[in-house]
Amino acid sequence: MIKVEHLQVSYGSGDTLLQVVNDVSFDIAVGETFGLVGESGCGKSTVLGALAGRNRQWTGSITINGEVIGQKRSKSQLATQQMVFQDPFGSIHPRHTIGRTLMEPLEIHGRDRREQRIEKVLADVGLPQNFRYRFPHQLSGGQRQRVAIARALILEPRILLLDEPTSALDVSIQAEILNLLKDLREREKLTYILVSHDLAVVAHLCNRVAVMQNGCFVEVAEKRQLIEGDVNHPYTRVLMDGSRGYVPPQRARVSA
Repeated sequence: MIKVEHLQVSYGSGDTLLQVVNDVSFDIAVGETFGLVGESGCGKSTVLGALAGRNRQWTGSITINGEVIGQKRSKSQLATQQMVFQDPFGSIHPRHTIGRTLMEPLEIHGRDRREQRIEKVLADVGLPQNFRYRFPHQLSGGQRQRVAIARALILEPRILLLDEPTSALDVSIQAEILNLLKDLREREKLTYILVSHDLAVVAHLCNRVAVMQNGCFVEVAEKRQLIEGDVNHPYTRVLMDGSRGYVPPQRARVSA
């Protein structure tokens, strides 16, 4: 579904040129979930931005579903992959009802059967139909993220680009959203790229994981390797140790 070769992404020009992603290559099969993990600023979200068409200052080759993608995209190419952002409150217009938020991409792309599509996508993400008349501030964080997922799904994309979709949510709600994404992937035959700094979240949903450091891939690991701790690069081990949380040292026994 996705093939990326020698992707390089930069910001600025001349003396202010900043290389953010450096010679990254990967491919993702249909229906696969591919994870990108690493510390903040390593280039994870920048890779998503290039795939989504948000960042045009890139070189290399991107192929989506057999079609070579350029820096400028057609509407049909943009509709093929949709993004779900980290902050469900900041990514939804605060003065638009949920129905208006879901209607907007349908109008932009000239889709028909708009009312039926809104009804279906609300049902798909587990929200009541009367939520279309509510505003974002009337919803919980988990409900707002379901709306963000619904907005991404309403154009019937083949690919979802997930940029830290659960990090702004409570732990109990994170599990609900991850399970929803898993169910949607299986039911709709979707392909995911999931960006996260949390290896536990990635291991729950992803088939393979690329570990990024300073704009480069240092390791690509299978889900089994993450679960068993069978990884090669020291930085991957550091991330795995960090995802386990704080482990207090054993108290020294005082001999009598």
